[in-house]
Amino acid sequence: MSFQVLQTIPILRIFSVEKAREFYLDFLGFAVDWEHRFDERAPIYLQISRAGCVLHLSEHHDDCCPGSTVFIRVAGLEEYHREITGKNYGYMRPGIAKTFHQSKGMEVIDPFGNRLRFDESMVSGS
Repeated sequence: MSFQVLQTIPILRIFSVEKAREFYLDFLGFAVDWEHRFDERAPIYLQISRAGCVLHLSEHHDDCCPGSTVFIRVAGLEEYHREITGKNYGYMRPGIAKTFHQSKGMEVIDPFGNRLRFDESMVSGS
């Protein structure tokens, strides 16, 4: 069988599972697929997803660095923007802006400095 990339899943560093749940689940609307701890006091590692976007969140200090950026190509950005801004989340009020590469973009920054850039092409057929 020839080599294929089946999926790419970014790992984002978090420092508080409570803050991560508030941001990713309550605000952005992701759902937890699974979570793992080696024991009850160990850092958490979890997988979340929404509409085909899968992210791993980790409290483990050696998994990744805070302040990463994930670029997420989407359709229906304006509808998603209305959904999340309607929640009146106190720490983030993202806007939509045209980008230099013929798309509309919306960036959100999580409580740990990680950025999610949601991007929708304005070119038909893209």
